[in-house]
Amino acid sequence: MTTKIENLGVCPPSAEPAGKITMAHGGGGRRMHRLLQDVIVPAFDNPLLGAQHDGAVFEAGGARLAMTTDGYVVRPIFFPGGDIGHLAVCGTINDLAMCAARPLHIAAGFIIEEGFPIDDLARIAASMRATAEAENVTIVTGDTKVVEAGSGDGVYITTTGIGQVADGQDIRPNRAVPGDAVILSGDIGRHGIAVMAAREGLGFETPIESDAAPLWRPVDAMIRAGIDIHCLRDLTRGGLATSLIEIAEAAGTTIQIDEAAIEVDGPVRGACEILGLDPLYVANEGRFVAIMPRAQAQTAIDVLGSEAREVGQVVSRSGVGVIAKTVIGGERALDMLSGDQLPRIC
Repeated sequence: MTTKIENLGVCPPSAEPAGKITMAHGGGGRRMHRLLQDVIVPAFDNPLLGAQHDGAVFEAGGARLAMTTDGYVVRPIFFPGGDIGHLAVCGTINDLAMCAARPLHIAAGFIIEEGFPIDDLARIAASMRATAEAENVTIVTGDTKVVEAGSGDGVYITTTGIGQVADGQDIRPNRAVPGDAVILSGDIGRHGIAVMAAREGLGFETPIESDAAPLWRPVDAMIRAGIDIHCLRDLTRGGLATSLIEIAEAAGTTIQIDEAAIEVDGPVRGACEILGLDPLYVANEGRFVAIMPRAQAQTAIDVLGSEAREVGQVVSRSGVGVIAKTVIGGERALDMLSGDQLPRIC
């Protein structure tokens, strides 16, 4: 089992050639954030980008709109509970939902490697269409490119989504303030472990399926219930821990969570223990955190359903970051990983 762990592709902190991109730069951890802050943000700096949100929120023709773009390089492209096409549409919808925007239209680009089976491409396209139609979203435009055999990895997908922001909503990371509650929409870690197991050919007694799912409907339900949502973030690369760290740093505050309140399915927890992974950092594609006034936390839980939990709060405390109360009653400070425990999972 030790050899298998070494082959999972975890990016070691010491393996960074000077001046070169490594896999760690795409893992959602500290190196990726450093790359963004040192190279990407300075190149395109503007107030919309500076909001550090899941999408850009702006006005056009009297309407408030949100726009997001993303790329999907998951390996394998078909995995328990989904595929790269389903993932691409869910991820685009979810980034818009985190801006309180009802998803309207998606553009999709395909980079296809020479030799890729046409039947597999048709299967991916059908999956995208079915996922979009179920959410009343249309895929309206896009692009297709083909690269030589050996120059890609089957197929990559890029998407851009546009949606209309719900009236009266101002949801962004820096609205999180001391006294707010942190609500988690469900259990964590299933997507990352499902993809990793499929990639490495690992079999578990209880099959683990990805949690990939669109998130606009539960967000819309909270909005319709009149909840004053301060911040939303879907838990993708870097998992719950990294998402909360990003929010804490953007808001300049401290978030305290209770690990005992965070649900991890038994098979996922067991797989993490065997492989030496921390479920707080494992990717999800159908889970989010919502931050709101504590007085509205129970209403949010009632709206979201039985899987939702209050797992923490924003607190007044010296320093900026995330503190986790452990199951044995101690505390540990959470920090971003250098790269990602499981690369190429979205």
